[in-house]
Amino acid sequence: MKRTNPAKSEKLQVRALAARALAPVLSGNESLSDTLPAALAAASAQDRGLLQALAFTACRHALLYRVLLKPLLQKSPPPIVEALLLIGLAQLRDLRIPDHAALSETVDAARELGQDRVTGLINAILRRYLREKELLEAQAAYAVHAHPEWLKAALEKDWGREKAASVMQANNQEGPLTLRVNQRQGSRESYIARLQAQEITATACTFSSVGLRVQNISDVRTLPDFAQGAVSVQDEAAQLSAFLLDAKPGMRVLDACAAPGGKTAHTLEATTDLTLTALDISPERCLRIEENLQRLQLQDTDRVTVLAADAASTNAWWDGKFFDRILLDAPCTATGVIRRHPDIKLLRRQSDVGSTAKLQATLLDALWPLLTPGGAFLYATCSLLKAENEMQVAAFLQRTANARELVINAEWGEARPHGRQLFTGATDGFYYALLTKYTV
Repeated sequence: MKRTNPAKSEKLQVRALAARALAPVLSGNESLSDTLPAALAAASAQDRGLLQALAFTACRHALLYRVLLKPLLQKSPPPIVEALLLIGLAQLRDLRIPDHAALSETVDAARELGQDRVTGLINAILRRYLREKELLEAQAAYAVHAHPEWLKAALEKDWGREKAASVMQANNQEGPLTLRVNQRQGSRESYIARLQAQEITATACTFSSVGLRVQNISDVRTLPDFAQGAVSVQDEAAQLSAFLLDAKPGMRVLDACAAPGGKTAHTLEATTDLTLTALDISPERCLRIEENLQRLQLQDTDRVTVLAADAASTNAWWDGKFFDRILLDAPCTATGVIRRHPDIKLLRRQSDVGSTAKLQATLLDALWPLLTPGGAFLYATCSLLKAENEMQVAAFLQRTANARELVINAEWGEARPHGRQLFTGATDGFYYALLTKYTV
């Protein structure tokens, strides 16, 4: 068979595209967010749903699949071959694709990727899995959680075995598609009615008054007036930030580490007449903020400023005027959004916890002086680890004389010694702590 040039991705079938997107993730070099968009763009419209399912399922269960494959391999395969094997297992084990189709199409994908020499090996390994499935699954039962051991141990240490098991099980499920209705353009109720008129199932979120969940939508761009900014994709847990920040007209607001701009946009949707600065260290990610604000029709005022800057280097960007509200959606290990970004389980390392906690502390100390006395500082992460959350806030309060915590009284999440923690399940895993400054 004639080999297809891998550079010509538009000619690759869906399993080859999925494997090529997955291979750099398995190498630890890139995330699915980096690799999948090009693959989706190269796929036909009818194949994009399958492509995404293949890549996400293989990534979500990769650590379990590796254990299943270990007895069948004499040595570790190169990333592209491993990606093909994981794509094959995803079809045979979790995606309910007929065995014959999964086998033949995965072998064809190997040929298309120039891996002719291993087509026999891939076919043999996948067939052997089918023959020995019961034994292999029993031997791999200890790894069914499909999380790195360091993360499993950290979750169990912080929350106990039962809670950790529940979190890991939730992480291995696909998260619901949750939307935030743009309050400047209409109400949640009216938008739900529009969806129902198109026979799209939609239900209101419990804790966000502008949130709703929809089902059976493969492309959000097909939603009513999505291009005009009627709704945005945002988990309910993330939507809580604007309510907690509680910005009032006339206030100066800082959204540090703002990209891709969901919380920035929600703050503007919820409150008019703000002077808002959105920061991100990446110029490319700042473009994402601007694009989102433009789609939502929120960038029609010169009082909204998007800056590419290091939030901790305040001398380089701060104009010397205090902020009434500061949101620090701090960099973290993102262990609370694994169900949406399963590659986190492959890319994060135990050492990342300490380095992100150090960065968080640096940002807290740098941004705190910019808050006006009596103002509110909202600290947020999408982490489930105490070192990045309640322990971080406890240490900050201990070393900061003019900081005190405001108790968050809410029905969502779990009250902690400092702040509130949401766990993966009904929402993504998120943490919030609300602080205020007073004169010593």
